[in-house]
Amino acid sequence: MRRKRPRGEPDVFLPPLSGPNPLAPRRPPRKKRPAGRPLRVAAAAALVVLLIAAAVLVFRPFGPGREIVPAVDSAESLQPAEPGPTTVEEVILPGETLSEILGNEGLSPAQIDALVRQVRPVFNLARIVSGRTVKMTFAPSGELLSLDYPIDESQFLLVTRTGEGYAAEKKAYAYETRPVYVHGVIDEHLYGAVLAGGEKAGLAIELEQIFGWDIDFYAGLRTGDAFRVLVEKKYLDGRFQRYGDILAAEFWNDGRRIEACRFDYEEGGSLKSGYFHPDGRSLRKEFLKSPLQSYRITSRFSSRRLHPVRKVFRAHYGVDYAAPVGTPVFATADGRVEEAGWKGGAGRMIRLSHKNGYETIYMHLSTILVRAGQRVEGGQRIGKVGSSGESTGPHLDYRIKRFGSYLNPLSAKFMPVAPLPARWLPDFQKRAAALRVVLGAPLRITGSFR
Repeated sequence: MRRKRPRGEPDVFLPPLSGPNPLAPRRPPRKKRPAGRPLRVAAAAALVVLLIAAAVLVFRPFGPGREIVPAVDSAESLQPAEPGPTTVEEVILPGETLSEILGNEGLSPAQIDALVRQVRPVFNLARIVSGRTVKMTFAPSGELLSLDYPIDESQFLLVTRTGEGYAAEKKAYAYETRPVYVHGVIDEHLYGAVLAGGEKAGLAIELEQIFGWDIDFYAGLRTGDAFRVLVEKKYLDGRFQRYGDILAAEFWNDGRRIEACRFDYEEGGSLKSGYFHPDGRSLRKEFLKSPLQSYRITSRFSSRRLHPVRKVFRAHYGVDYAAPVGTPVFATADGRVEEAGWKGGAGRMIRLSHKNGYETIYMHLSTILVRAGQRVEGGQRIGKVGSSGESTGPHLDYRIKRFGSYLNPLSAKFMPVAPLPARWLPDFQKRAAALRVVLGAPLRITGSFR
């Protein structure tokens, strides 16, 4: 059976040491036996042999034609067990390909090429993602019997050996969903409160997406603000994997209470979902409070500001949000990408058009993640903070225009989007009432709320 060289083991042959290994642990010195002990041991051994012989004669007497035959195991029982399949799990390293992983496990280039070609109609194995774990099962001969790769949070790729090659299929994970009550109090920021409650940072991101239309989670939180949430948790083989939907949530911010209940409904032949106040008003507004989730304001909207590069006084029609290079930038509203590229002193810039005559501009980016003509949703990641163009440090210059005139992003007031359609309001209010009761009495949580 082939030996798999562990990753990282050097391809160097080290000859065995001659003589005793000086690094091996030394056996403690034996005690000297006292004189005369061999005779006593020999006598005792002889007595034991006589007793055993007597016992055999008493309990197993010889009879006619009977002989004592020592018991011997059958030839089959002495045969070593045949080796079974071997399962190997590998975490994909940055820049590593599946061909490299399979090659390290002993597959030839021809075998790997055949596997990739046969699986490609279902999934392109060249698109594996680093950090994920690929699971492989090999026969004792070294033949690949199966391969398991997680495509995303909801499905995985299963490749199995068949008589004619390999068969591939995408399979859904069999998650167990449990509704769970979570609550917390803000000390410094939302992430700290969520982590202090034993939860993952992903829950804080979900809360920011729901309440970000009303709360600036960087500059608008206060010590003592609080939240409570009814959220679905997804488990696989009894282990937590990820969060599902937030079913209902409440947030107390600076003395005001904001409620949110999730509701799925049909409109225009398609299934939609959203978060609504108990009276059916949507939590979504025309624009998010901020295009970043973490920042520091370094320059505000002003009609006269000393330009940091040109050293002249001129109007600054936006807000500068300082943040590290690579910080995600989010579209603040649904819209269409009108421009995405280099724009002189603005550096890498994105300009979006929105309904009701609005436009938003995102300047000095390091990376652009959208293209001209593309439709985007509010809260969608469109770029990354940088320092391109006329800039003295990494930041985002964010601007809003309506019908050609600039607005102050920090003081502009925006309207909510359309409320829940009236025909769905009775069903929603019943569901919202039940969720609010459960949220207020978490010990009653049982079963599913779907």
